[in-house]
Amino acid sequence: MSASSYQSAQTTDRAEQSAVATRRVWWLFSPRVDLGVFLGSAVVALAALWVGARFGALEGDAPEWSWVPAVLLIDVAHVYATGFRVYLDAEELKRRVWLYALVPAFAFSAGVALYSESERMFWRALAYLAVFHFVRQQYGWVALYRARMGERDRAGWWVDSAAIYLATIYPLVYWHAHLPRRFWWFLAGDFAGLPALVERIVQPVYWLALGIYALRSAYGWSVRGVGNPGKDIVVVTTAVCWYVGIVAFNSDYAFTVTNVITHGVPYMALVYWHARTRRGEMSSASGDRRRGDAPYRLLTRNVFAFLATLWLLAYVEELLWDRGVWHERGWLFGARAWESAASLKTVLVPALALPQITHYVLDGFIWRRKNNPHLSLVPNAAPCAKEE
Repeated sequence: MSASSYQSAQTTDRAEQSAVATRRVWWLFSPRVDLGVFLGSAVVALAALWVGARFGALEGDAPEWSWVPAVLLIDVAHVYATGFRVYLDAEELKRRVWLYALVPAFAFSAGVALYSESERMFWRALAYLAVFHFVRQQYGWVALYRARMGERDRAGWWVDSAAIYLATIYPLVYWHAHLPRRFWWFLAGDFAGLPALVERIVQPVYWLALGIYALRSAYGWSVRGVGNPGKDIVVVTTAVCWYVGIVAFNSDYAFTVTNVITHGVPYMALVYWHARTRRGEMSSASGDRRRGDAPYRLLTRNVFAFLATLWLLAYVEELLWDRGVWHERGWLFGARAWESAASLKTVLVPALALPQITHYVLDGFIWRRKNNPHLSLVPNAAPCAKEE
């Protein structure tokens, strides 16, 4: 082999190795898991929408047959996944005990104060806190994928941030500007209206942001040969599901399946991944520490134990809501209502909402890499994808 041929072969080998290394850092978990929880959850949501349309579920409230899989087993259950990240991990709980103790204490106190003042004020505050959490979670996935690929350029951050934020915020602006709709976040009237002019101003900005993102992504793939498929999937599925569920359809069922499935499934996957990682660390620990972590290791020994725990907690919570407050699903929770609970609603409602509020608030702390030494989702050594 000539020197030039040998040098050319070396260059080709290095290029192939670089391409393989880049593909390895495309995914947060693995190709199968990432595609399943992000793309798969969106496909399931849209398929559920198609099935619902064929069975007449788009009119009126979401049917009862959709409530158990979408709301109970995903929406309510994913809230309790935060407990695995915080309250069942003895080492993590000790590390920031004041944060993890004071957040629920302050949340309950604020909830009681708001509910005492006005029931509508309480539900409106909770709805907007939930909206903030849902929007920020989608941005969080994009930020993780950027970090995974080592994307640190400022222009790219602006393009990605504008796309993912507007993919969620524009449908919400449309919702606020077209009240009343046939669906709501928690209860009727929990959103305040906006002038229609606001939606007309935001709409072209929305399409512009998504268009710039699409062009930049296409340029990266076709011209530079560098892409971030996980980030693209998150942005595209978020834009499609939020637009379809809020803007295209005026339906409680459409909003429920497109909103809940794509939010809750990836979050539970994230917590389970982290739990399995921590379980391995705990198994190698010694003596007393291992005994203290026994409940955590027991409940995370496989995905079925993990999900069964979440579903049990979700069922108990919804049973308490139904018996004490709503009295809507006797077919699932029993027909007997706790009539005496009516006089305790000022305390009961904030107490039952406490897992949600705690989840919304703590989620802003527990996934930040710089403050969480046990979070290794994004390796520090991830190769950097240079921007031109």
